[in-house]
Amino acid sequence: MVEMARKQLPEGVLFEAICETGVCLPDAVQLLTPCTLGNGRIHVIHVGRYALTLYDKTTGKGARVFVDAVKLAAWPEINGWFLKLKPKAEQDSGRLLAEIEDAGTGLLGVQRAVVDISRIAKTKIGPVSLCPKCGEAYPLSDGGLCGGCLGRLPYV
Repeated sequence: MVEMARKQLPEGVLFEAICETGVCLPDAVQLLTPCTLGNGRIHVIHVGRYALTLYDKTTGKGARVFVDAVKLAAWPEINGWFLKLKPKAEQDSGRLLAEIEDAGTGLLGVQRAVVDISRIAKTKIGPVSLCPKCGEAYPLSDGGLCGGCLGRLPYV
């Protein structure tokens, strides 16, 4: 998916990524591109679709790649796994892997995309200070105390 989208971009363009799910795709983008959650060049928009877009960060022009449900139907084991039609215990992992290898990019769709860059939140930390309660550094935009001291962590 990443490679299909990348091939649609001009050589040498500085690009960012949108993942329409937080499941698996952000991992692939981070492994295969310079875009990471840490540098703010991946934007995860939780709409639940298995799709990603790579786009020129200055113009917004790019390509969106997605799992095409019509093409997916030709691959019964992938279809059952992807759409969760079979419990994991009933899946034939050997057949699934063989179908994935045979299908390759043949079960994907690609379309041109133009991203409204003004709607993409930029991740800037801003000024940092030491929390008056615990003494650790935190972004001042979080308020008078760090998120940990405000009880936002799951620790007991």
